[in-house]
Amino acid sequence: MIAIVPLMLMLATAAPADAVGAGRKAFSQCLSSQIQPALEAKTSLGDFQALLKSKCAAQETAFRNAILADDKASGMTAAAAQTDADDQVSEYVDKIIADFEEYAKTP
Repeated sequence: MIAIVPLMLMLATAAPADAVGAGRKAFSQCLSSQIQPALEAKTSLGDFQALLKSKCAAQETAFRNAILADDKASGMTAAAAQTDADDQVSEYVDKIIADFEEYAKTP
């Protein structure tokens, strides 16, 4: 019985991290999958940015909510958790936009 309690505690604490990881993966995959079709359609940078927001909104929301829940469970304030979520989402979006710009320059 004693051995089961630590195992249950580990599983309980792993769930938020798993949600963050799953959210990160889904959001990243969604963003990445938008590059090639946008390049083929010769989409402008502004339109590409808008496309990312519309096509990946659900994945972004899930990722953001998972970060917020994990951060709050770790004792962060709501404001700090929001800043962390904003920063993490921005990093992924900025990376995809930079990739799109780089690929768009390639003949």
